[in-house]
Amino acid sequence: MRKEREITVPRPRRPVVAEARVGRGRPAGRTARGRRRTGSRERLRYWVDRTVVRGVSALVGWLALACLAVVTPASTLLVWTDRRAPESFGGKLAAVWRTAGQTLRLGGEAGPPLRFALSLLLALVALLYVSTLVGIVTSALTERLTALQRGHSTVVEDGHTVVLGWSEQAPTVVAEVLAAHAQRRRGAVAVLADRDKAEMEAELRAGLTGGAARVRLLCRSGRPADPVALARIGPATAGAVVVLPSDGRPEPTGTYPHGPASAAGAWPDAGDAQVVKTLLALRAAAGDGEPVRVVAAVRDGRFRDAAALAAGEGATVLDVDDIAARLLAQCVREPGLSLVLEDLLDFAGAELHTLHDPRLAGRRFGAVRAGCPDACAVGIVRAGGGLLMNPAPGTEFGPGDALVVVAEDGGARAVGGTAPAAVDPSVMVTRERAGAPRPYRVVVLGWNRRGARVVGLLSRGAAPGSSVDVFAPDGRLGTNGGAYAEGRGDGGDGGDGGEDPGAVPVVFHRGDPLAAATVGRIDERYDHVVVLGPDRAPGTDQPDDHTLVTLLQLRAWEARTGRVLPLVAELADERNRAIAPAGPGADLVAGGRLVGLLMAQISQNAALAAAFAELFAPGGTSVRLWPAGDLVRHGAEASFATVVAAAARQGACAVGYRAAAAADRPPRHGVRLNPPKGETRCWAVGDEVIVIAPAAPEGANAAGGRSGVDGSDGRNGWGGLNPG
Repeated sequence: MRKEREITVPRPRRPVVAEARVGRGRPAGRTARGRRRTGSRERLRYWVDRTVVRGVSALVGWLALACLAVVTPASTLLVWTDRRAPESFGGKLAAVWRTAGQTLRLGGEAGPPLRFALSLLLALVALLYVSTLVGIVTSALTERLTALQRGHSTVVEDGHTVVLGWSEQAPTVVAEVLAAHAQRRRGAVAVLADRDKAEMEAELRAGLTGGAARVRLLCRSGRPADPVALARIGPATAGAVVVLPSDGRPEPTGTYPHGPASAAGAWPDAGDAQVVKTLLALRAAAGDGEPVRVVAAVRDGRFRDAAALAAGEGATVLDVDDIAARLLAQCVREPGLSLVLEDLLDFAGAELHTLHDPRLAGRRFGAVRAGCPDACAVGIVRAGGGLLMNPAPGTEFGPGDALVVVAEDGGARAVGGTAPAAVDPSVMVTRERAGAPRPYRVVVLGWNRRGARVVGLLSRGAAPGSSVDVFAPDGRLGTNGGAYAEGRGDGGDGGDGGEDPGAVPVVFHRGDPLAAATVGRIDERYDHVVVLGPDRAPGTDQPDDHTLVTLLQLRAWEARTGRVLPLVAELADERNRAIAPAGPGADLVAGGRLVGLLMAQISQNAALAAAFAELFAPGGTSVRLWPAGDLVRHGAEASFATVVAAAARQGACAVGYRAAAAADRPPRHGVRLNPPKGETRCWAVGDEVIVIAPAAPEGANAAGGRSGVDGSDGRNGWGGLNPG
């Protein structure tokens, strides 16, 4: 009979560094046939593994045997070495039993068998009860700790701010709201998102300093559209609720949309639909009691009206893409404006406030502006709900009216008890602000879903001879006529969909903004450059990577040609500003951060919604940068009160300045809001005064020699902001 060959597969073990020779010259651990001998340690481990898989009974049995194997010899040794132990052998055995029983909590009673059995039974019952109780308590604590770690506990707060959802604006909104609560020294911020609680807390807490780090941050995991999850964060007792749109993803085509017309349609509407659903769930969770202040945002303007209906009366709904596009267009019109807006919108330093003072009734705005001791007056909030930004000097305050000012938190006064700062009329100058229309040529490098709106805003209200050229990769843009006409047809550029006789021609070119050859096609015809990064998509989750490469190519082009063009670039991540290869005069617009700052401001003061709607509306009263030489003589020593008076003579409210000498010094880059009225400085060439003023006439130079890009779409208010 044929003998089967036996094959043994050895278990893996650590490599042997050196082998000792034992016995008859064989290596240690080897049999006569050369097979590896299994060591005792591995056999013991294998036996333990087999015992564990047998179940709880085997584990308990072996545990008892192991305990007895240790306790019994130790007890015997203690008794036999004790001089007070009984002399008889039976007495010593009884002492050994009592010692072992007390050690193992088995009673340790000695005597008749019945007494011994009852003692052992009671000890086992007590052991079972205690172990069960410990197990129940441990399980309950573990479940509770697990729930806390997962963010499933209930928030019991009053007057807190609730943030629903997660997007690129979440860290900015939470950080600014925490700063606002730190200034008031009360309250908390609760965040509900479908993310891990620990990850949210780590990301939101990163970078927090000062008082904001001491405010309670309560993160909870759950779907914001789930009424049960919403109820856990107390929306009915919240002071404000902020609803964020999720970061969507375009269709995985790997290409740009075919022209501006399809930019909005290329994005899935699931994120905005989820915002509407969350707002409906919020109304169900909050109940019909006192309405909650709601600030929501959508990415597609088609959902703005539906979101406003779902949020209810008094809610503010923002169109994120429309706001970002308008900010880019305004920064082309006013180079350096992004830093000013960021300083105005964050809670650090000076920002917009409303001051209520009964002494305002009957006073005129011009006199209040001149006498406001520690703030810059910019508008009036009527008691009936109306708003006037930069009103005429003779406008009178009525009973209950409030003053809109730019000031630091706390201590700002509408009416001062001291004499106003001195004004020197001798250094003031007056220049005509509405110059002759001047054509401009803008080149746009790259394309995304906001491209149609940006191009539409840049092409409107411009002087004859102006043009906009767009460079995007081959096959990712349609032709000039058809694609752009469709883009205006769906209102994507902020207009009404009709033809604008003042619109300038927009020409689309094939060219990759990442390539030096494309950037090299920029010539002396252009006077502005706009860089747009691609949308987030598979393979482009970091759109700033493309933007940074394009900026690097532009810097190389500037070094070759010796020309420096005004540059506006869009960044998705504010942290990339520090590494962006751009000159000190470039505007790096982090639209997501600015929208987050705007949402945080409105959530803490609902009266500011209308003020921001007016300030950022194209063609309306807005934030502008005027050359200081248009208000005071270059080289003259003048107080800021003198600058305020000079701006008032030209129909504007001065709120700060930007020093040219400090333009390249981060983080403020020379921007200073609400300086002391009595502060005197020498106003040099290149200094700019930050004013709130009406828009210049269409096509006119808005800042004495600047580009005439106005971006007006002919509508009142800001298309991206619906203050309810």
